[in-house]
Amino acid sequence: MTEVRTTSFPGAEGAAIAVHEMGDAAGRPAVLLHGLMSNARVNWIKYGTAARLAQAGFRVIMPDLRGHGDSAAPTDAAAYPHDILVRDNEAVIAALGLADYDLCGFSLGARTVAKLVIDGARPRRLVISGMGLEGFTNWSKRRDYFLGVIDTADTVQRGEPGYMAAAFMRTTGISPQVVGHIVGSISDLPQEQLSLIPMPTMVLCGTEDRDNGSPQALAEALPDGRAVDIPGNHLSCVTKPEFGRAIADFLTA
Repeated sequence: MTEVRTTSFPGAEGAAIAVHEMGDAAGRPAVLLHGLMSNARVNWIKYGTAARLAQAGFRVIMPDLRGHGDSAAPTDAAAYPHDILVRDNEAVIAALGLADYDLCGFSLGARTVAKLVIDGARPRRLVISGMGLEGFTNWSKRRDYFLGVIDTADTVQRGEPGYMAAAFMRTTGISPQVVGHIVGSISDLPQEQLSLIPMPTMVLCGTEDRDNGSPQALAEALPDGRAVDIPGNHLSCVTKPEFGRAIADFLTA
């Protein structure tokens, strides 16, 4: 496996944000943001997506979102104001001095990269994965789902709604309290704001994944969007070789 280099940069209000890198430091930068309750190592490194991009010549840059992985994880609700994940990653991109780069996010990371662009980031290409239109326009539904997962995490049984999410939360070790603060820092995004995403954008989703709504409807709401299907559901699609292959193909096209 290609060597992983880990450093730390100050995010918003000075919080330490861990950033993992793979590939040639002189390669084209590709910034990858992971999903809720996950981290860079699980989402991007463990199943080979980062290595595939590194082999394609990219400098793969993978921050751990606030509250996740090796990044700062304060438990005080005041440390999670509105859009704090966006502000953190604006600070990381600025600290790295990135101007010409690509940007990719999965699930919560997808929502974060889209908001980065709406707020002014200008990557060459954008990948929004594990996300559909309703994940932007009706976030309150997903917020309530995750709050329910937190409330029932100790009692939910296999086969019941939320069981897999609760099991994943235990596996990655993220604090349920922190998860609650993070989902509360996000608000619905009016569909018209998606028109502010001008660059070519791939909406990449598992064929069994409609957790965040319709990827096709999301692609159609974007000025230059295209929907691409890969095998898997919301949790399993990132484990498939097709996931990394689709991202590498899109970013090198």
